[in-house]
This record gives sequence, structure tokens and C-alpha cells, in this order.
Amino acid sequence: MSLLKVEALVKRYGGLMATDHFSITIAPGEIHAIIGPNGAGKSTLIGQLSGELQPDEGRILFNGRDITRLTVDQRARLGLARSYQITSVLPEFTALENVKLAVNALRGSRFGCWQPMAAARAIAAPAQALLDQVGLGERAQVAVADMAHGEHRQLELAMALAGRPTLLLLDEPMAGMSQSESAQMTAQLRALKGDHAMLLVEHDMDAVFALADRITVLVYGRAIACGTPAEIRADAAVRAAYLGDDETADETALAAPGEQA
Repeated sequence: MSLLKVEALVKRYGGLMATDHFSITIAPGEIHAIIGPNGAGKSTLIGQLSGELQPDEGRILFNGRDITRLTVDQRARLGLARSYQITSVLPEFTALENVKLAVNALRGSRFGCWQPMAAARAIAAPAQALLDQVGLGERAQVAVADMAHGEHRQLELAMALAGRPTLLLLDEPMAGMSQSESAQMTAQLRALKGDHAMLLVEHDMDAVFALADRITVLVYGRAIACGTPAEIRADAAVRAAYLGDDETADETALAAPGEQA
């Protein structure tokens, strides 16, 4: 059975069809990438999957359950977590405090009382373990405001993992990263493969082709192709979507990792 099954999803904004009868399946442990030109509707799609946006038509099934009308919190408690295109961490707190908040919230607790929560070993231990998992273990007591952008992205990944999700919705996790930071994040996501299924929205083609089991190409809200990285790289319709009038740009965008000039 598919972990995630999306059936003919539609999202309209007036006369604009932002999501056009989109369907997809994701198997347990699979990394499935969504790529497409700017304005293709990728963020609108992931917003519907996370529960931040409600579709106008279609269904979203998670572990066989219809979650189309469930809230973000309800989906998170079922094992579906999202990271954001723009980091959503609290800069005035330390890395450990940020992850404590995520662990506490996703366990159903209220965190209006910070002091008791901060001292709870039941919260601190798993929070530290999550920082260790994403390579930030030694940065636990550093204020987020003093951390690099790439570390912010690692921290957000740790927070997304706090609810022990079976499916991660990753919205451009490499956005704004340097080449070395992107390579590090790619390695961390690869290490999570198998334990967590992932739907990856990403512009970094090196990362996409290094990580994805399958890739779906979105253009004007509609899926124009779905297949393995090799199949997508060779697909004429995909090349046309990235091509425009510049064949060199197309070859660069769809090059295999390490092939880019």
C-alpha cells in the first residue's frame, strides 16, 4: 500500500489553476522529488499536502486514511511533517531550545510555561539526540542568531524530525545554501532514507538526482512526467519545459550530478 496517495488534486485562484488534477503516490521509505520551473505550483502543492491550504477538488490519502480536510496539527500527529522554504526557527533561543519546543509541541504538550519544560529530561534527551542526528550536536548551546544559514536548515530538519514522521515534506531544504552546505545536507537526507519517506521540492538538480528514487515534473500545476532520474533526464517533454530558447541552460539544469560545467 502507498504511504501517500494524491488523487486528482485541484487548487484554483480565480481563473488560475494552480494545481491541475495532480496525482501522485509515494511508497514507504521512498524519496520522491517534485521539480519544475518557477511558478509551476510546487509550493501550492506542498501547502495542500501539509494542510496549510485546502484543495478545491481531489483527495489526499495517508496510510490509507483520507486526510484531505485534516489540519496541519492533525496531520503532524499522524506522521506527516513539513520543513519550509524560509527557515522558521527562533533566533533568540539556542539550537537545543528550538528542538525542545518542537519535541514538546509534537508530543501534545502546551509550552506556555517555558521553565518547567526546559528542565524536563524527557524533552532534553530526545532533543539532543535529534541535534546529533543532523550534525549539530556540538552546537546545542549556541544561539540560533549566531549560527550559519546552513546550520539553520539543519536545525529545521531536526525540528521536523521531532514528531518521528513517516513522511517528510521538504520545501527547498537547500535554498540559500553554499555548494558545500548543500552537499552536507544531501548526505544527511541520504542517511535518513529508508527510515522516512520524503517528498522533496528542490531546485538543486545535483541534490535531486543524487537523492530521488522517482521524480515528478510539474508545469503550470500539472504533472507532465514521472519516472526515475534517468527517465526524467532523457524525457523530451521535460527538456522542453526547462529549455525555452536556450539549449545550453536545459542541458545544465538536467545534467547528472558532477556533469554540470
